[in-house]
Order: sequence, then C-alpha cells, then structure tokens
Amino acid sequence: MYLNSFFIFSVLLSVLILLFRNKSVTKFIIITYGLIHLAFSIHSWTNLGKTDLGYFTYDHTALTFLTLLSVIVAAVIWHGLIYVAEDDARKYNIYHISLIALVTSISGAYLSNNLVALWIFAEATTLAVAGLIYHDRTVSSLEATWKYIFLSSVGVAIAFIGILFISMTMKGSGFVDLSFASISAASPNANPLYLKIAFLFIFVGFGTKMEIFPMHTVGIDANSVAPSPIGALISTGLVNMGFVTLFRVYGSLSDSVISAWMNRILIIVGLLSLLTAAGYMLKAKHLKRMLAYSTLENMGLVSIALGIGGRSHYAAILLLIMHSLIKSGLFLQMNQLYRALGTVKLDESGRYLKIFPAGAVVLIVGSICVMALPPSGLFYTELIIFRELVRGGNWFVIITSAFLLCCIIYAMTVRIMHVVFSPARSESTNITKEKISPWETLSQFLFFAVVIILCFYQPPYLKDVINQIVENLF
Repeated sequence: MYLNSFFIFSVLLSVLILLFRNKSVTKFIIITYGLIHLAFSIHSWTNLGKTDLGYFTYDHTALTFLTLLSVIVAAVIWHGLIYVAEDDARKYNIYHISLIALVTSISGAYLSNNLVALWIFAEATTLAVAGLIYHDRTVSSLEATWKYIFLSSVGVAIAFIGILFISMTMKGSGFVDLSFASISAASPNANPLYLKIAFLFIFVGFGTKMEIFPMHTVGIDANSVAPSPIGALISTGLVNMGFVTLFRVYGSLSDSVISAWMNRILIIVGLLSLLTAAGYMLKAKHLKRMLAYSTLENMGLVSIALGIGGRSHYAAILLLIMHSLIKSGLFLQMNQLYRALGTVKLDESGRYLKIFPAGAVVLIVGSICVMALPPSGLFYTELIIFRELVRGGNWFVIITSAFLLCCIIYAMTVRIMHVVFSPARSESTNITKEKISPWETLSQFLFFAVVIILCFYQPPYLKDVINQIVENLF
C-alpha cells in the first residue's frame, strides 16, 4: 500500500500546484515531493521481495534505480528552481507539474513486474517529458517536442506489437498474464519465431527511451533543447527506464532457444551505437548534443556488455549507476555554462576557466569521468567488458569498439579543451552573461567524487546488490 500512497501524494501535490498557482507555494510543493520520493525509495528497501498492488515488485533492480533516481531528482529540483526562477507563474507551474508526472511515471516503470503495466508508464513518460522539452517556448523546442511525441509514440506502438507477439506465445501455456515471471516460465516452450519478432519489436520500440540505435535520434534532439536540469533527468532516469525494460525482457527470454540470438543482436546494436556516436561527435558543434551522443555511446557499451555475458553483466549495471551520476552532473553544468557564456554552441564558447573557474573544473573532471579515463569508475567497468571480450575471443568487437572509443575520446577532448582554454571562434551579439556562484557546482563535485571512489573501492553492500540483480536476470 505504500506505493499507492506515493501515487496519491504525487497526484495531490500536482493538483495543489494547479489550485494555488503561486510560485512560492509551488517551490514548497516540489521540494516536498523530492523529500517524499527520497523517503519512499529508502523505505522501499524494507519491502524487498514484496509485491504491491499486484503489478509492482520491490526487487533489487527496481530499488537500485529508484534510489539512484531520488538522488538525481534532488539535484534536478535544486538546479531547476534556479533555471525557472525568472519564469512567470504559468510556465513555472507547468514545469513542476510535468516534472512530478515524469518522475512518478519513471518510478512506476522501475517497479512494474508486468510488461503491460511497464508499457503504460513508458507512454506516460512521453506525455510528461513533452511539456518539459517545450518549456522555453522556442521554435526549436516546439520542433523537438513534436518530434519526441511522434517518434516516442511510434516506438511505444512498435513495442506494443512486440507485446502482442509475446501474448501469442503464451497461448496454451497455462499462463494468463504478461508478468515477467510468467513470460520466463512460458518462454522455453514458446515459438522461437514469435519470440524473435517480439524481442526485436520491443528492443526497437523501447530504444526510444534507452536512446540506443536505431531510435536514438529522439533523445538527441530532446536533450539539446530541453532545460539542462531536464536533460540531466532524461539522459539518466529515463534512459535507465529503457534499460530496465530491455533488461527484464531479456532476462525473461534468456531460458528460451533464442538466448544466443539475442546476445548477437545486442552486440551488433551496441557496435552500431558506438559507430553512430563516434561519427556525430567528431562533427558536433553543440555541447548538449555532444553529451547526448555520449549517452548513446555508453548505452552501446551496456548493450555489448549484456550480449557478451559473464562478469560484464555486473559491469553493465555498475556502468549505468556511474553514468547516471556523471551525465546528470555534466548536464547540470551545461546550465551554468550557458548562464556564464551565454551559449552552448561550440564556436561561440571559450575562456571558460577564466570566466567561471569552478565550472571549468567541473567540466574537465566530468569529461574525464565520462570518457572512462583513470581515475573514473567507468574505466573499471570498461576494463571488465574488454576482459570478457578477450576471454570470449571477440577480436572484431574488441578492435572495432576500441577504435570507435578512441575517436569519441578525441572528439570530446578537443571540444572541452577549446571551451575551457581557447578564445571563442565567433562572438554572438545577443549574449546575456551572468555571474555564477561556485556553490552551484557542489552537487556535481559530489557526483563525480562518488564515481572516482567507485573506481578504487566498491562497498560490499553495493557489490551484493549488483550481483543479486545479475542473479535475478536468469
């Protein structure tokens, strides 16, 4: 019943924002919501293994990503309040109502133990995030919003077709629902052709949320025009929701005859994601788009890690946790960079170290972390992945992915160094600059510190939780 209370509180807080229409009241409500979400995440661990409302289960996978979401949401709320401080009451309230709807929908998707329930929450995230993408009311944000709604709706529709094929395989199996436990039990005796079609459709459909090839474009545009705090949430919480969907479906079908075939698909898609990310990052002229392509790169690595199996499954989960902290920190930094430089365009940016030293240090440290260079914790996860590739003799994957990662590191290094040290190549006449308090970088430094610590030391409890997630996969 705790989940029921959480959903009710989320709705009530949104209604209160509509009723009062006051920025001070809304600010109090959104902070209250952040505290409620954090309390709910912490308390949920006491219900580990239990089922709530029939369609939601407090398992290790759900609670790990739910807790991570609470941490990120706290930072998103703080920086979001700074971002919308000068907005009128209407925009201010719409922003925060949409934020509550998005976070609640993502939370419900994490906890869903049923494929249909998860699909419903995934569709709800599309509607919620659309209001956030369009927040600035520009032509580019309007275009990105309609593109996001259209492509995400197409993706969800494609995923629904995959769900229909899975339901066809369940006929005559003795199972009447589409819970992941029932799908897992029925899959060994299911029609392999139907299972392959179902997996492909679900993978492509929910790829819009995971921002992985071939449906990655919707996330690229959304991240580049949405408010930076929302970009932090889209590229972490929403991307993780797409992964959880794929992870649960993959685990449910892992005992079927298509297991090896799914692994090959995951590796191929992962390589194509790396190729796409490398190609576009080499010519990126927009810093937020560059970060969005970095998300595509990391999701490609996660896909490869799932496909090769073994210890890399552990690395995939740990990579997602650290990627969420790094990428949210970098997107939050983009808001400060825009306020300090008046732009996020590469050619118009420069001398960031001189203008805002604290922000420049955040940008350098965050870039080192996301590029998986020591002492970043991502270096540890990629080391595990490549070690498993060597053990499996996947030399083509090793050589190809290593080359593409080098291209990505080169592309990002050149751009970050230009922004931090070099003068701008061109000056915009309509730029308004602000002086930023160094204290605004505190959350980002904390996130990056955790990632660096995890490179050298992972607490036993964290290891146990991730190992339990991997064990529950099969």
